[in-house]
Amino acid sequence: MKIKEFILDLVFPKFCLGCKKEGVFLCQDCFSILEVLTTHQKFKGKNLNDLYFPVNYENFLVKKLIQNFKYPPLIKELKKDLALLIISHFLLLDKKPNFFDFVLVPIPLSKRKLKWRGFNQAEEIAKELSKFLKIPLISDCLIKIKETKDQVELSEEERKENVKNAFLVKNKEKISGKNILLVDDVFTTGATMEEAARVLKESGAKKIIGVVVAKASPGQDKLQ
Repeated sequence: MKIKEFILDLVFPKFCLGCKKEGVFLCQDCFSILEVLTTHQKFKGKNLNDLYFPVNYENFLVKKLIQNFKYPPLIKELKKDLALLIISHFLLLDKKPNFFDFVLVPIPLSKRKLKWRGFNQAEEIAKELSKFLKIPLISDCLIKIKETKDQVELSEEERKENVKNAFLVKNKEKISGKNILLVDDVFTTGATMEEAARVLKESGAKKIIGVVVAKASPGQDKLQ
């Protein structure tokens, strides 16, 4: 064990977020009761062509995992568990999706928020999905140019206004003519993904499918 990991284990000992079992942040028993969806609920937005999500955010353990995932030191392990939820969903579907001609693009954070947090949770999930799906990850084309309020405290209309013109595409040649899997952690009203999908399509992207860990109803995504 590396010295850094040893110190982290001393300061932040690992206990399962579901049952408190020592040694991991999510044990196999708790993973197995997360109720991964076995059917695909078709979705069609204005710019988003479809949406895949493995679990509902109302599950208390799902909510706990996602809320804790955004802060160190859980990121390294939980990103694999959350990506595995998505992958499990794909494998459990009768009609398994084929994304061989897609690229992965994570929803970006603003420079200020990225500096404060130290990582982008959507990009961390996308990295794991890239390994499994064996498709490219492009994390330097969609950028956030506007500081926005936290969406969780806003109404549906306020969320749309909050993220309006928040994104910009650079290096357009990387996504022009491409099908995109747009990755984030939670989908609530879809305001963020729709706005990101809009600027991606205006920059030449073809089909855009959202992939998230969980889908929430408005109000469910508030921190407890």
